[in-house]
Amino acid sequence: MKFLIIGASGTIGSQFIESLAKDRKDFDFTVNKNTAHYVNPKILDITNTSHTIDVIRQANPDIVFHTAALTNLDLCESDHALANSININGIKNIIDGCKITKSKLVFVSSSFVYDGTKQNYLEDEPISPTTHYGITKGTGEKLVQNSGLNYLILRTDSLYGWIKKYQRINPVIRVIDTLKSGKVLREIIDWYNTPTYVPDFVHASLILAENDEKGIFHVSGSDFLNRYDWSQQTADVFGLDRKLIIPIHSSELNLQAKRVNVNLTNEKLFEKTGIHMKGVRDGLFAMKSNEPDNLF
Repeated sequence: MKFLIIGASGTIGSQFIESLAKDRKDFDFTVNKNTAHYVNPKILDITNTSHTIDVIRQANPDIVFHTAALTNLDLCESDHALANSININGIKNIIDGCKITKSKLVFVSSSFVYDGTKQNYLEDEPISPTTHYGITKGTGEKLVQNSGLNYLILRTDSLYGWIKKYQRINPVIRVIDTLKSGKVLREIIDWYNTPTYVPDFVHASLILAENDEKGIFHVSGSDFLNRYDWSQQTADVFGLDRKLIIPIHSSELNLQAKRVNVNLTNEKLFEKTGIHMKGVRDGLFAMKSNEPDNLF
């Protein structure tokens, strides 16, 4: 079985590469031209239709993991054209390539396809995005579902873990970096997440794909908590000063995109695979046990 990872320079994509290499799996990968940090990588701009199709055709994978996306919520809200070109046109091009190679497509989606008005969300709940980022991911889901391909859609939320220096910072790294510097951290008390440890997400995704599971799965952490409480737990696990963390309301930040409180339930994942996704404290301890020596 051969894998193709699209977006290997991102946090999820690079973790896929590490996991596949460790298990000596057959795989290929692509990176964006602006974030090429591998030796002789395949450079791919997924907004380029012909090139995307050619890269997939040449790789001829059994399974394509599409992890590349514009995930900056506020940038998506302020620049719809950019968001659409990457998150919508990009998946269209990947679908066209997968149709030629008859590859299974694994599409990483988001909790932002929901509006946060329900207490929790199962996989079969109708989507109702309220942000442009959520709209692009919801559109991507529909394109995949209507593609005729063998597919998996994996919704997740608030991914965290160690990053490479060129990768986008995540909430846990921001807490560690800020508190280690002795600075005050203003953290939101009214935005709730199901934080997801990246190695857990990748492990579950690979099992779902290799077991040829189909359809939509929520692959997210097992806790639902606000950003302030999450940062407090991070400070405790890493031995940092939680007194530097100041609770604030999201309205104080004047954010472009409204943050929604979505509790993704992951019972379906457990029923199908037996995988229990870590809660925040277990994920943070797993992260601490693999702490790099030269992060800061």
